[in-house]
Amino acid sequence: VQLQASGGGLVQAGGSLRLSCAASGLTFASYHMGWFHQAPGKDRESVAAVFWSGSSTLYRDSVKGRFTISRDNAKNTVYLQMNSLKPEDTAVYYCAASLTWGLRASGYDYWGQGTQVTVSS
Repeated sequence: VQLQASGGGLVQAGGSLRLSCAASGLTFASYHMGWFHQAPGKDRESVAAVFWSGSSTLYRDSVKGRFTISRDNAKNTVYLQMNSLKPEDTAVYYCAASLTWGLRASGYDYWGQGTQVTVSS
């Protein structure tokens, strides 16, 4: 199984980025997908999750109204649109796949390698 995250970079506060995660080696449409982030010196935290069908989503409170998770099962890809970025959003962002619905990291079976997002003030 491979989860390849991309789209990170350096952006000014208030800007936007769109992360993508291309999956291979698994039946993508059977898995719920999530995005997590980890800032230096901090624990990995959940950001958002999308149901296998795309019919439901979950977000951590700090990103509600700013981030949107979506998926395209025909392309085996999950996205994270990040708007109104803040310096505190700076972290490595990871995508993950799970057969269990939710935002708990321990419930995720496969993880990508991460992509760096840096938001300057």
